[in-house]
Amino acid sequence: MAQIRARRQADGSTRYTAIIRIRRGTALIQQEYRTFAHRSAAASWAKHREVELENQAVPGRKQHEPITLGALIRWYIETFETISRWQRSKQSHLEFLEHHAIGKVNALELTAAALIGHVRRRRADGAGPATVMNDLIWIGVVLRAANNVKELPMRPAVAQEAREACGTLRLISKARKRARRPTLQELALLRDYFSARDRRSEIPMLAIMEFAIASARRQAEITRLEWVDNDEIGRTGVVRDAKHPRHKEGNHRRFKYAPEAWAIVERQPRTSEYIFPYDAKSVGAAFTRACGILGIKDLHFHDLRHEATSRLFERGYQIHEVAQFTLHDSWTELKRYANLKPGDVREITAPTMQGGLHDHRHKPVLLAHRPSLDAGRSARRGRSH
Repeated sequence: MAQIRARRQADGSTRYTAIIRIRRGTALIQQEYRTFAHRSAAASWAKHREVELENQAVPGRKQHEPITLGALIRWYIETFETISRWQRSKQSHLEFLEHHAIGKVNALELTAAALIGHVRRRRADGAGPATVMNDLIWIGVVLRAANNVKELPMRPAVAQEAREACGTLRLISKARKRARRPTLQELALLRDYFSARDRRSEIPMLAIMEFAIASARRQAEITRLEWVDNDEIGRTGVVRDAKHPRHKEGNHRRFKYAPEAWAIVERQPRTSEYIFPYDAKSVGAAFTRACGILGIKDLHFHDLRHEATSRLFERGYQIHEVAQFTLHDSWTELKRYANLKPGDVREITAPTMQGGLHDHRHKPVLLAHRPSLDAGRSARRGRSH
């Protein structure tokens, strides 16, 4: 069993030294020690090193040739990419780590301390806390796969240990929730730009942008919508392989078209099985390029989904109704997109109550915008579907 000794430094910080001693009988045959800034890193190194020394000491135990983390990542991609059909963001992140300096480390000797050092260097180079946390997540996924499938003697837990240490040091964090909505001026600029651009371009960006705002569909979902899935009576469509953290493949979800979105769809030429038969990456690139040319900062195509969802709430739809358009499974997720503005909340005078301290006559109370039941029926059901 390794010992871990804590020593306070002159500057007030604490360093932790992990000490490993191997004895044969009463004789000390090997001793190793290493000092770390964190107790968890010291404990991780000690456990990993003890396993290595044990493997070397047992006759006949299988010895493995060194293998780099980059080589393991390449094996993971080639083995599971076509089966798992993951998003391109995961693919690009894995390929980045494959060719990064951390990819040259021997995966069999990978420690939490090495991963913490990787995180510190990445942050120093300008990477954000959420981006670097994804580094540790994907490294952990690769290590677990190699440990279970290839039966390599490695410790996938080092990635989790590094995450816990980096979280304590505030080196990593979850991605901040965006609440960006385009302004009316920005939308006017984009409409004018795309109106002129679309005359000489294959992709009708104006129609796609307007459809995104009206439908709340994601960029990749828009280009996967098929004519055959549309129901003209109920004015619904289907998102095939809808986004899901675990079960995307075969997760086909039917959604409701807003009247404006349905009108845009009907104007599209039927030249393909897809309503918008264009590459999703090209759509995103065209939108980003337009924002750069027009000087619109920090606006992503996905922000149009925020705009669409917020407009549905502002129109008066209730939570369960908005979910039929957006296909959110829970209010926890849906509320991220309900970016209502304080100025849009109506002032409603509370009903008069006679007597004493409960008389609130003439005192305005702020309540969320919610049309009456009759008004809601006339606003939604009165229109033709």
